[in-house]
Amino acid sequence: MRQARTTAPLITILGIDPGSRITGVGVIQAQGSTLKHVYSESLKLPKGELPLRLQAIYARLQTIIAQTRPDVVSIEKVFLAKNPQSALVLGHARGAAVLAAVNNELPVVEYSATEIKKTVVGRGRADKAQVQHMMRILLSLRVAPEEDASDALAAAVCHAHHQQLNTTVREA
Repeated sequence: MRQARTTAPLITILGIDPGSRITGVGVIQAQGSTLKHVYSESLKLPKGELPLRLQAIYARLQTIIAQTRPDVVSIEKVFLAKNPQSALVLGHARGAAVLAAVNNELPVVEYSATEIKKTVVGRGRADKAQVQHMMRILLSLRVAPEEDASDALAAAVCHAHHQQLNTTVREA
């Protein structure tokens, strides 16, 4: 005999779309298949030397983590760029974000851009406008978030969907 389903736990997910010029941040709450927008922002980093931009990413994420108290961080994996220097710089930005998470003892999950887009749009090669549109729809927002914030929210939604799928499979 099947047991009655228990109420799904409420989980707060911080999504991050790392970038060396703009880093997207999005926080959602998920309870089962119900998603709620908590916060989103496109961190426009200061011009100048990379170490100062990395410090800005780290410091702002520390504040956002303290304010929103996420349970998990979902971050986009670094893609293989045509320009190795760009990939290296992006890796540094991603490292600053991961450091902010682990210094707050938060688990970090990683998804490729293709996997995130396929999860939230249904197509791994979706463009940014399609991702923005789906974030507006899925999170019941009046207007679509900025591109980088939308990508971060999509990373969070992707994890919420994977989490829900894993829970459903475990209960079956």
